[in-house]
Amino acid sequence: MNSIILKAAAIAFASVAASLLLTLIIVPAMGFPVTRTIWLTSTLCPLVLAWTACAGTFWQSDRLKNAHRELARAHAQLAAAHRRLAEKASRDDMTGMLNRESFFAALDGSRRKSDRGALLIIDADHFKTINDNFGHLTGDDALLLIASAIERGVRGGDVLGRIGGEEFGAFLTGATEEEAKRVAERIRREVELIRFRPVDERTIPLTVSIGGTVCGEDVNVSELMRAADRRLYQAKHAGRNLTILGTDISAAA
Repeated sequence: MNSIILKAAAIAFASVAASLLLTLIIVPAMGFPVTRTIWLTSTLCPLVLAWTACAGTFWQSDRLKNAHRELARAHAQLAAAHRRLAEKASRDDMTGMLNRESFFAALDGSRRKSDRGALLIIDADHFKTINDNFGHLTGDDALLLIASAIERGVRGGDVLGRIGGEEFGAFLTGATEEEAKRVAERIRREVELIRFRPVDERTIPLTVSIGGTVCGEDVNVSELMRAADRRLYQAKHAGRNLTILGTDISAAA
């Protein structure tokens, strides 16, 4: 407010000075004397009119600037809230990994950028038994431990998602077959090392079976999923707690 008053006063005084200068030039040139009334009129009129007009203009301008700043702040807050909601909507509530839809969208996006990589499907072994014997809350605890083990097993930049009740997906960006096998085995081992003791200090073994495929050229996400799922089925029926990977999409389909 003080700045508005000062700016309006400065312009008002400048207007008075200009008015007096014109009065001193024009009135004598017209043959009239510069009387006291003319002096007062030349001083008070521009002072009042200029100050009032300028103060109102500056006040409105200041209000507009403040409104613009508030609008920009509100827009930034809304954009941040939208990003948080979008991020939350893309995540599994329990594990914090991508949910099924978001995982496959990310997988499809990665496939469009590069043909290299490998897809792993990781499924907890005998998980129904844990839920049946100890309850679903205990099963949730086990699932969180398995999810943490998977996160420890993958590399930075790999894409993780929970794609089913006790089933996870991992897309290993740019991985070769050997790299994919190392990562898959590391995941399997990390889960196997878990010491899960929900009750009575008794350890309940946790293991996963993993099926995977290395991405081939011009292979879509559905074909990759079928190939990885087929190898997961093979790992389950070969005794569980196993990793089976391959590159031949058609043989696994």
